[in-house]
Amino acid sequence: MQLDWRAISGPALTAATAMIAFVVDRHFVAVPNPAPLFVCIVAFAASISGIVSGMASAIIAVASSALFFLNHRATPGYDMSDLARMLLLAATAGGTALITGLLRKRWVDAFAWEKKHHATADRLSAALDQVDIGIVLLDSATRAEFISRAFRDYFKLSDEQADSKPPFIALMYHGRDTGAWQLPEDELSAFIAKRTEMIRTGDSTPINLDLADGQVLRFTCTALPDGGRMLSYTPVTDLVRHTDDPGSTEYYRALRGSHRSLAKHLGAAE
Repeated sequence: MQLDWRAISGPALTAATAMIAFVVDRHFVAVPNPAPLFVCIVAFAASISGIVSGMASAIIAVASSALFFLNHRATPGYDMSDLARMLLLAATAGGTALITGLLRKRWVDAFAWEKKHHATADRLSAALDQVDIGIVLLDSATRAEFISRAFRDYFKLSDEQADSKPPFIALMYHGRDTGAWQLPEDELSAFIAKRTEMIRTGDSTPINLDLADGQVLRFTCTALPDGGRMLSYTPVTDLVRHTDDPGSTEYYRALRGSHRSLAKHLGAAE
């Protein structure tokens, strides 16, 4: 059976400290009351192993103090001051063990929950990276807390750029600089302004985005309870392109937000 050094370190240290105090007091020089040192050891024991180890250390500390005071006078025995100090040590050491042990348990539980939460978040991130839907999670200040692999690929965003938690406006300007959208240059400023305003207000109206490489993404914005936003970019190229009726070209062009119809829509909105 493996020995749990954490559980025995506190009691062992308390016993060793008491033994050293006895030897030094008996053979070398008078030792003052070691109670403050015992309390520190009790706190140490409870912090590394919990309430049980702390309480065991506290019991050893009180028993050691009782033996220490028994032979600390000309005649063996206790007076009222000795009893008062031992009672005070018992209350202080026991309270220290209890409080420190409870704080340790709370910290350990919080750490375990956080570890589980991060593990779940890591699995979710890994799962989102396997799908072809671009996902961006923005905090309440519109900074990107998570950018999926699909979004990085669609907009040629490097891992270094994505991991730097860029603001949404920086992602828009990156798309402009890399020529990601199938839009004339003179329409890009209005396009970026409109998209930024949609994110700010949490407008959930779906929009089809034409990319320069011929892909079509359906963009939606979802407002989150904490004030953040979840942006999704779903590829609908096949759905849009293959179901286009040649006789309804203008209609589908408007749905896809193509050059002129999108510019007319943006101008009307402003």
